[in-house]
Amino acid sequence: MVEAKRGLSSTLLKPLFPISSVVAAGLWSAIVPANAQVNVTQYHNHSSRDGLYIDSAFTQSAAANLTRDLNFDGTIVGNVYAQPLYIEGGPSGPMVIAVTESNNVYALNAVNGTIIWQQNVGAPVPTADLRCTEVGSMGIIGTPIVDLASRALFLNAMVTPDGGATIKHYIISLNVDTGAINPGWPVDVELTAQYNGTTFTAAVQQQRPALGIVGNILYVGYGSMADCDLYHGWLVGVPINNPASVTAWAAGTTNGTYGGGIWGVGGVASDGTNAFVTTGNTYNTGGVWSGGEAVIRFQPGPIFSGNTSDYWAAPTWFTMDQGNNDLGTSCPLLVDVPGATPSQLVVQLNKGAYGFLLNRSNLGGITDAVYSLQISNNQLIQAAATYQTNQGTYVAFRASKSTLSTFRITATSPPTINLTWNMSQNGCGSPWVSSTDGTNNMIVWAVGTGSTGDQRLHGYDGDTGAVIYAGGGTNETMAGTHSYSTTGIVASGRIYVATNNKVYAFKLPAVPTPPSNLVATVVSSSQINLSWQDNSDNEQTFQVFRTTSGRFRKIAVVGANVTFYSDVALSPNTTYHYKVRAHNRSGNSAFSNIVSATTTP
Repeated sequence: MVEAKRGLSSTLLKPLFPISSVVAAGLWSAIVPANAQVNVTQYHNHSSRDGLYIDSAFTQSAAANLTRDLNFDGTIVGNVYAQPLYIEGGPSGPMVIAVTESNNVYALNAVNGTIIWQQNVGAPVPTADLRCTEVGSMGIIGTPIVDLASRALFLNAMVTPDGGATIKHYIISLNVDTGAINPGWPVDVELTAQYNGTTFTAAVQQQRPALGIVGNILYVGYGSMADCDLYHGWLVGVPINNPASVTAWAAGTTNGTYGGGIWGVGGVASDGTNAFVTTGNTYNTGGVWSGGEAVIRFQPGPIFSGNTSDYWAAPTWFTMDQGNNDLGTSCPLLVDVPGATPSQLVVQLNKGAYGFLLNRSNLGGITDAVYSLQISNNQLIQAAATYQTNQGTYVAFRASKSTLSTFRITATSPPTINLTWNMSQNGCGSPWVSSTDGTNNMIVWAVGTGSTGDQRLHGYDGDTGAVIYAGGGTNETMAGTHSYSTTGIVASGRIYVATNNKVYAFKLPAVPTPPSNLVATVVSSSQINLSWQDNSDNEQTFQVFRTTSGRFRKIAVVGANVTFYSDVALSPNTTYHYKVRAHNRSGNSAFSNIVSATTTP
């Protein structure tokens, strides 16, 4: 039995486990009212894994002047491979949740980056005690998920209670507002997960993919550590209100087969009813499909029906196995394309540089995709994003270690893929997208990641690829990013990126403070002079509005720091009403007071 410790520390990270003991979001987001609560509860913001964030402040002109908030602390301990989360509605105000490979979990104040609570959930497994690893020691790697109804944070941690001799995967639930462990948790995966006579072996499984929740079931996917040992692709389901009842499915469990890892960083996708995962290479199959190189839809549990409508594998899956053209390098991306037949799609990318369009209503079994196209000359390892503009439905993807690309899905029967734009940058992580309303001001974002990357944030026009944000200045450089794993989020006028030992916050320039004390002085029958008080230090212009009755209309624009305007060519003996506001790339201030003046006869 695992004994969990409660209690938090404001200075030291206390182990949650003693050393001696072992919704569905729609596929497209609705417009969020300005005063609505903002929450980023999961990887790429929605269960479809679209990576789309709606924030009315993120106009393209405002985003061009993004800067890092140097007053945001964000200090954490440990390497980071998971996306941060953003949670509102708690007693401590908005929080950024970050997890590290050192098994440290943090809730940071979303405004200043100080620690609200912190928790260590057990000693990570040292590199020397892993049979193989691509990331060093092993702790929390996959992106957690929050269930807002229960205010519960769910994560998976690889831990050792005895310096590496014993290795465990624990699925853990914490109170997101306090960090305290919730009753009935953790779940010891090795003691509870079995499928088709196969038992989960914690020491050979890696938990890289993001967690998902469908209905009241938490889903956690597992793959390998660098394809070594006799691993399986596992999907483990845990009811969030009954963690003692565990259901599991595994790939490659017949006649000596193994593999089929679930390892794409985007993890478990959902249409609100069913979980979708993608599996990778399998071994010793003899050409008999055993769950690998596939997109699979699960009934609640997870239960795999085996029906052809619930899975897809290419007719060349066995060749893909042999050539390491792994389908599992990316998670399923659920996309709706209005006007296409079929319109409800799964977009799947593979290591072999192909993009596949699948019919989400009937995946089809082992059969050709609805459409497929080679979309890169490099291995595709990442989590893609998708968005819609007036030009159509796009997918943004990491085409190489230094290339961000997009394609448009045609609204045809069948839908096809048209490559649109690509941009070279110094390093490239998994992309995400911001928009002011779900259609306009679309910006595709990516970090220049990895040891050769520029460690900067980059933003591009969603339709054209034109540069919106070129990385900023010296203060905007980050450190400790990781190739395809590093991605960011957008929340409440900010972008947050979690890297090794640090969470960075980027902010938009503030809207100017409105001018005041507007005064109108009559000069003659044809001229009125206006003056006002400049209360802002970041305006670019002042806009002057006038009316004689009814609607105000803009009549003039003057430069920054200008506090005077002469309105000429007016009519005699006429009353005019005026108001003024300040403007910069982030938007308009409120208006000044309204004044009235009447020209002389």
